[in-house]
Amino acid sequence: MSDRLAVLPQYLLPKRALTQLAGALAGARAGALTTGVIRWFVGRYGVNMSEAAEPDIAAYPSFNEFFTRALKPGARPLVDASLICPVDGAISQFGAIAGDQIFQAKGHAYSTTALVGGDAALATRFENGHFATLYLSPRDYHRIHMPRAGRLARMIHVPGDLFSVNPTTARGVPGLFARNERVVCVFESDAGPFVLVLVGATIVGSMATVWHGVVNPPRPGMVREWRYEDKPIELAPGAEMGRFLLGSTVVLLFPEGPLAFNPAWAPGGAIRMGEAMAD
Repeated sequence: MSDRLAVLPQYLLPKRALTQLAGALAGARAGALTTGVIRWFVGRYGVNMSEAAEPDIAAYPSFNEFFTRALKPGARPLVDASLICPVDGAISQFGAIAGDQIFQAKGHAYSTTALVGGDAALATRFENGHFATLYLSPRDYHRIHMPRAGRLARMIHVPGDLFSVNPTTARGVPGLFARNERVVCVFESDAGPFVLVLVGATIVGSMATVWHGVVNPPRPGMVREWRYEDKPIELAPGAEMGRFLLGSTVVLLFPEGPLAFNPAWAPGGAIRMGEAMAD
């Protein structure tokens, strides 16, 4: 079966309704029922609870609180590198941006302008730059951290579809990451600007940042923007910047210039927060 045929049912599913229902259920505090669901999830996906700050499954009053669990201190040591990996997960793609085109999968690319919600001036800052697309699976740690020190400049919530995000949909849904709902976080740093884009998906109840809290819902159906130039929000390398309440994908953008990605990286390879992303 072709990838386009495999994703055809997703065009027909009531993805937003399913996502809203999943968000409500994940936030419910249902006692033993919640504990039973978490226990099943841990077994089904092989979640390593030994590295969690709270390893007792019964201690989590809701599925969301389990899903966004903190890790024990020292569980993710930070390497000394120009860029550190911001998440646990797998590498979808990474490399050079060809003009304004980001590689998604064979036969598919999308523009930086579309990704950041239509802001051509912002997208121009990353023309011929570099990108990395990192996928978080259900078993992974779902907090997102800073790849380098940065000063927050803007946050943009872009409404969109809620296709599931996985290798099949990346190959079968054109412009997937610039099509799904997303939160675009723009930072300035001593090494230039960079962007972290939190991409939603089917069943992803919401996304949150440490400076704002939950960004979505609400979902008003229009682009929303917050500016922070006059607020001193600075985050250190490895500091938490956000989290998925049920997870998806992070896309990072960096400007044109020398950037040597970790030579051990390859599409499909496993990654851990805190390891070297670039020398």
